[in-house]
Amino acid sequence: MPDLLTRWGRALNRDCPLPDYPRPQFRRERWRNLNGVWEYGITPEGAPPEWQGEIVVPFSPEAQLSGVGRQLLPGQTLHYRRSFRLEALSPVTLLHFGAVDESCAISVNGEEVGRHRGGFMPFSFDISKRLRVGENVIEAHVTDPTDTSWVSRGKQKLKPGGIWYTAQSGIWQTVWLEFLPERHLSGVRMEPDIDAGTLNITPNEDCAALFRGARYELPGGVCTSIPVADARLWSPEDPFLYEIAFERGEDHVESYFGMRKFSLGTDENGTPRLMLNNRPYYHKGLLDQGYWPDGLLTPPADEAMLHDIRAAKALGYNMLRKHIKMEPLRWYYHCDREGVLVWQDMINGGRGYRFGTIAVWPFIGRRLSDGPRSYKRFGRQDEEGRAQYYRELECMLEQLNNCVSIAMWVPFNEGWGQFEANRAVAFLRERDATRTIDHASGWHDQGGGDCQSPHIYFKRVRLPKPDGRAIVLSEFGGYSHAVAGHVWRPGKVFGYQIFKSLEGLRQGYRALYEKQINPLVAKGLCASVYTQLTDVEDEVNGILTYDREVKKIISSV
Repeated sequence: MPDLLTRWGRALNRDCPLPDYPRPQFRRERWRNLNGVWEYGITPEGAPPEWQGEIVVPFSPEAQLSGVGRQLLPGQTLHYRRSFRLEALSPVTLLHFGAVDESCAISVNGEEVGRHRGGFMPFSFDISKRLRVGENVIEAHVTDPTDTSWVSRGKQKLKPGGIWYTAQSGIWQTVWLEFLPERHLSGVRMEPDIDAGTLNITPNEDCAALFRGARYELPGGVCTSIPVADARLWSPEDPFLYEIAFERGEDHVESYFGMRKFSLGTDENGTPRLMLNNRPYYHKGLLDQGYWPDGLLTPPADEAMLHDIRAAKALGYNMLRKHIKMEPLRWYYHCDREGVLVWQDMINGGRGYRFGTIAVWPFIGRRLSDGPRSYKRFGRQDEEGRAQYYRELECMLEQLNNCVSIAMWVPFNEGWGQFEANRAVAFLRERDATRTIDHASGWHDQGGGDCQSPHIYFKRVRLPKPDGRAIVLSEFGGYSHAVAGHVWRPGKVFGYQIFKSLEGLRQGYRALYEKQINPLVAKGLCASVYTQLTDVEDEVNGILTYDREVKKIISSV
């Protein structure tokens, strides 16, 4: 395992990593963080647990910060165990996992409380009946086939290299307990309507909303509009957030929202544009993979996530495309507060992708249909895998709906596990009419969604023929330079155009924007996504080095 640490990794408190409240969009006072040192073991699948040492949760065993440095392989089970004490019992206690890659069974005090599948999706279990005053024990048993099956996996590969990264497994987001009264609120959906000057609220159960000194009674399962007079609109230039609270009996929840609107419209010339608050707004973005040299998919600290967001904004970027990953909720909270738009990718899955489908046909200008006859071409021949895609897509929508900064959903990227993209558009529209959709980022465009979305790396950037959708350049650039002492594996570097010096990189970057990208905005370009925010493993095309210590690009264009 390469030895490249971030400053936050070097300062890690093994006993209490990532101690911050994990769900800022739905805050309660009574909770307990269970991150820290657990026992672990890796055995053949089906074998009983063997406790072989310590692991720092929530870092995967493959990550440096876990203290383990072992790869979980298909056919193996990763076992976890830790104890905790309770001085008293709560009417309801929920055990939350931010994410566990990929399938797991959870037990408390020797009894199974539930199972979960989906390596990027949060889940929780009511463990109230399994708890006792005094010592309690949690166990988790995890398997992960990574890229040997159809499961959603993002950019993980057992044999990484180039644009594919180290496979990780197990618990990789915060584990925590939440203590609730018997009568409590399980969730709430908030959607701002700036045209009507209201906030539309749909709680799961009957409750009351407390806003601006007024109390509003809300029936469960029903959308109720409350007034937001003279609303201060949220934008990257003014990321203003309103505080709101909810009560159900003794349960008190604090939250926030922003008054903003994302839509597709036209400018004064009739050109399709992405709109923010009913006005054309250019999305100047960076591809953000969310990988760390010491934590892999797990950020080493809350401050590390905030550092990346602020670094992007300091260079004049107003958007991050969260690429093939779902972050902890605190990352979206920081985007909400700092004022950065987010394009949220769905996690790709499916079996091995055919080289021609993802790397040949697109480069000769041929778009493939992604219907049932093409399932195998896209690695989507498994009916169970296609059904699981939609279960996870719905989970992602439920988890992220109240995040103010999310402007765009991206269900498929570059044909990786793509199938029936227009069906995904309909699924998204039915559940969320407040955001735009880039239905097939890169290629194999099916004519749906709100965007034409080319990726251009190896030729001059030109706009496609208009068709009524917004034209977004959803990946480009990839200009690369390896900074000695700050690379993942010296001599194993990958990039789309390599520059021998930092000065050469900076000149090339400036010329790319000034000569190709910026002139196209007036001609109809609505958004651009430069590759990328940071180096990632062998890729050295970041604005920042992988350890975040060197800013390769130091001025905006």
